[in-house]
Amino acid sequence: MTRFAVVGHVEWIEFGRFSHVPEPGEIIDATEWFSEAAGSAAVVAVQLAKLSGGDVDFFTALGDDWRGRAAADRLGELGVRVHAAPRDAMQRWGFVHLDDDGERTISIVGERHAPVGADDLPWERIDGAAAVFVSGGDNAAMREARRGELLVATPRAVASLAGVQLDALVGSGKDRLEQVDPETIDPKPHLIITTAGKEGGTWTGREGDGRFEVAELPGPLVDEYGAGDTFAAGFTFGLGAGYSIDDALKFAARAGAANLTGRGPYSGQLTAADLNK
Repeated sequence: MTRFAVVGHVEWIEFGRFSHVPEPGEIIDATEWFSEAAGSAAVVAVQLAKLSGGDVDFFTALGDDWRGRAAADRLGELGVRVHAAPRDAMQRWGFVHLDDDGERTISIVGERHAPVGADDLPWERIDGAAAVFVSGGDNAAMREARRGELLVATPRAVASLAGVQLDALVGSGKDRLEQVDPETIDPKPHLIITTAGKEGGTWTGREGDGRFEVAELPGPLVDEYGAGDTFAAGFTFGLGAGYSIDDALKFAARAGAANLTGRGPYSGQLTAADLNK
């Protein structure tokens, strides 16, 4: 199977399912609750591990508390090889309201921990990786990530990518935190993908430009947490596996749609057994 790597952050997330997001001053009871190691890089790493048979190295930084330790253990259970630099700080965590319409509303607490190039991590394991996804880290960490064959990033990592050539930038056209002017990125990514929720999305790059559509859901909508990150993982996998841009986007849309039918970030994700279906 093809080998992948991910560089970025983790958030320990407490999920609660409610009929709706509470109004100011309102008290409502959850009908279901659970906890999970999540955040964009973690979600991408787990989806890549499921598709590649566990051949994924995840470079991150974790707080030195029970949440940080729980996150490392949980990601290992999910098939990811975790390489974590310790931080003498609280692990970043959050709370997610899941409502009856499948929408997720997220509140995050604490500093975002991402690896830096000076961390004592086995960066050499990135050598030969078919594709690397990054969600954050300093510029030195981004240069370590460039050791892979292809480099894919979220717009939230752009500030650290000065002088680092991206093969693809994958971001949401609706998320205000992912709005980046491509002309400000130097060097300019070879490919820029902008998602638009139910409207699909667009791509532009050296080979031209185009649109892509969403995939049909393979089951009832459960919740939207992790769907965008799973889309990014599906595209990273497709690109690393040698798919054309159109085929990689179709696979990414399929992966994102599958994620929508499972509880939380992982239960709906595709696996290697789904690749030939």
